[in-house]
Amino acid sequence: MNLAEFIIKVESFNANIDISLVRRAYEFCDRAHAGQKRESGDPFIEHCLEVAFILAELHMDSATIAAGLLHDVLEDTPTTKEQIKQQFGEEIAELVDGVTKLGEFKFQSVEEEQVEYFRKLLLSMAKDIRVIVIKLADRLHNMRTLEHLPKDRIARIAAETKDVYAPLAHRFGIGKIKWELEDWAFKYQSPEAYRELSEKVQARREEREAYIQSVIEPLSEQLEKAGIKAEITGRAKHFDSIFRKMQLRKKPFEEIFDLFAIRVIVETVRDCYHALGLVHQLWTPIRESFDDYIALPKSNGYQSLHTTVIGPQNRPVEIQIRTYEMHRLAEFGIAAHWLYKEGKKTADEGDKHVAWLREIIEWQKDMATPSEFLEYLKLDLYADEVFVFTPKGELRELPKGATPLDFAYAIHTDVGNRCTGARINGMMRPLSTPLKSGDEVEIITSPHQTPSQDWLKIVQTSRARSKIRHYLKMKGYEQALALGKEMLEREAKKHRLKPTEAEILDLAMSFSYTTAEGMYAALGDGTLSLLTVIHKLVPEQKPEADLSLFRKIVEKAKGEPKGISIGASFSGGDLMYRLARCCQPIPGEPIVGFITRGRGITIHRRDCPNAVGLLSDGDRTLKVDWNVEGAQSFVVRLKLIVEERKNILRDVADAVAKADSNVRSVGMESIGRAAPGHLVVEVKNIAHLARVIKELKKVKGVVDVERVSEPEGEG
Repeated sequence: MNLAEFIIKVESFNANIDISLVRRAYEFCDRAHAGQKRESGDPFIEHCLEVAFILAELHMDSATIAAGLLHDVLEDTPTTKEQIKQQFGEEIAELVDGVTKLGEFKFQSVEEEQVEYFRKLLLSMAKDIRVIVIKLADRLHNMRTLEHLPKDRIARIAAETKDVYAPLAHRFGIGKIKWELEDWAFKYQSPEAYRELSEKVQARREEREAYIQSVIEPLSEQLEKAGIKAEITGRAKHFDSIFRKMQLRKKPFEEIFDLFAIRVIVETVRDCYHALGLVHQLWTPIRESFDDYIALPKSNGYQSLHTTVIGPQNRPVEIQIRTYEMHRLAEFGIAAHWLYKEGKKTADEGDKHVAWLREIIEWQKDMATPSEFLEYLKLDLYADEVFVFTPKGELRELPKGATPLDFAYAIHTDVGNRCTGARINGMMRPLSTPLKSGDEVEIITSPHQTPSQDWLKIVQTSRARSKIRHYLKMKGYEQALALGKEMLEREAKKHRLKPTEAEILDLAMSFSYTTAEGMYAALGDGTLSLLTVIHKLVPEQKPEADLSLFRKIVEKAKGEPKGISIGASFSGGDLMYRLARCCQPIPGEPIVGFITRGRGITIHRRDCPNAVGLLSDGDRTLKVDWNVEGAQSFVVRLKLIVEERKNILRDVADAVAKADSNVRSVGMESIGRAAPGHLVVEVKNIAHLARVIKELKKVKGVVDVERVSEPEGEG
């Protein structure tokens, strides 16, 4: 096909097409692809013309046809998006760029979930519906010329066509493309079955056409008598459809009789139902084979009446009845919206009845111009979701705003719990970075990493939040268990006791705990008195006196009118205190004290997950305030994600010094192109900590800095 033939055919579909624009696009494309050949040996421009012609057959607008001609120039030539924008304007440049971006994603899995994610990815990445239509036209012509490719590529493309592109064409209601894509995919995926079936269908062609006439003639006569203007045609069902029917019914081709459908196209909806009545007068309808898609359209907007009757020779015949407008939508789907004349003030009245379009855009009945109409045809199908790749090419669906940490937990709980950093499209990024559709995310893990309270501020998914909370709860339990066991063993040693496991279990059960671990945890979190337990082990011990002394100290502490102040000096009298290792509070942060027998007062940040559980025990909690004097320092542990480079540790230390702080310890793990590690620094208060973090983030190669708790077994 040359340009002159192409233009003649295009004008036959739409007399109002902008021929000047189409001609300029052709000439630009011809220059850009000069000398390039397809696998078939044909000049590359042939493919561009064929894609544009398919779009013209769909009655697409001038901009889409021009973009169809140009759809490969960004991918296969040195042409830039800016050059297209200068030559053809932003609208066409965006369409071509959109098609190019979709081509970057490769379908890799036939698993049902992955297939659906890939379809959604394409839809979410395409900002304009026309991008998908161009991509479908491109895929259709590629399928028509697929035989010239290597076998492995044929297999991949055929699978991708069947699983992704044909369903997309169906979703957009473009039956004209859907059916052909399915048949091409069937031909290459099951070549023997396709050849055998096509031969059998061809062999029965004359018989089929004669039978179709035996249905059309009496029906046409009845419609004419009733004064209904109608166009009646018969068509053989598509090969893929017949093959699926054979498999579903488990019958050979010879026993499949409904190999074709009769289509009746009338002028009005009223005529549809009148024609249906006449069909049922002529032939007996088969029960449960009637579908009213006019009253209840399919999700893609398809409307028609479907009925199956016992026709001539007692053979079942499917008859479809619809209006011309419904037929237009059935053939062209979403593309039918470009059937209005360019420059016309309003879209066709039929557009108002496409329910599916109303579901994906906010339909405006009073739009003034076609350009305004096109503004509303922006894809927002999956605005609340993002679709991202694993390094192996698998897709994961996440809510909009999801972070690499959400992604890590979507992979596996252990991956989330051990996550130290993430590479997004090969670059190290903070765990708080919002993901975008099409991102490839690689999670970096470390066996030394554990979740922190701050992670709850980063994640968006309920799964990640639930897993983090569960870990923090279990971590608090494990810490209490270890502390309780240590307390009991130390106290037992004082009394020169070495209770056996059986004795410990008996002891636990005497306090209504079914396991020794339950008793240890209760001791550790203060629920169970250590003195009471020791009294069980050493009956002569008199806990009342010791308990009375403990209570006096507690009452003294609680009796402080302004609460207890901690810092350079401690106003709590005889009670010792310590800063909780789990949250490492520093001045400027709201804190709370918790009294533990044998441990004095433990100071927690108020937002510490361990403190949240302790606050329910009002008898053991104390009001605590900071009273810091002079240059007292507090230790804080930070987690860093840095790009590996020479002198990075020196620069990190310099940044800490610049913020008037000192480094207590530093450690890095070398993992590929990134190094997660820890940094323990001294700070005076929360404002000082913020200054330290700010200076660290200025260091070249530092990707992320966050405060974390002390790891178990340290401190």
